[in-house]
Amino acid sequence: MHKTIGKLLLAAGVWLAAAPVFAAEIVVIVNPKNPATRMFSEQAAQFFLGKSTLFTPVEHSDGPLRNEFYKKVLDKDTTQVKAIWSKLVFTGKATAPKEYGSSAEVKKAVAADPSAIGYIEKSAVDDSVKVILTVQ
Repeated sequence: MHKTIGKLLLAAGVWLAAAPVFAAEIVVIVNPKNPATRMFSEQAAQFFLGKSTLFTPVEHSDGPLRNEFYKKVLDKDTTQVKAIWSKLVFTGKATAPKEYGSSAEVKKAVAADPSAIGYIEKSAVDDSVKVILTVQ
């Protein structure tokens, strides 16, 4: 019996060690030409859930940064967000956000479009974008 418990604990430990942990601070960014200076998480969520068209959301591809942003800002998981966007696209109410594979690509897309909004690691911020929200 003790061997079985030991194997279960070992398996749980391996699973926890393999689970991705995202430790970097996330910030929401806009183009420096955009007049926005601050934003609450609830406001940012509106753009990334297709509830407002004031900004054009720019997304990360699947990964730990995206998962953490969805959890902390949208209070949803990836499957829930994909379902929301699928419905909006299917009904013709919105176009899904463009997805990029890295914070550098998201930053470049936001820097090139005054109406864009995105999120990146705080460490990737430079003067090509403006931080309007630090995710807690």
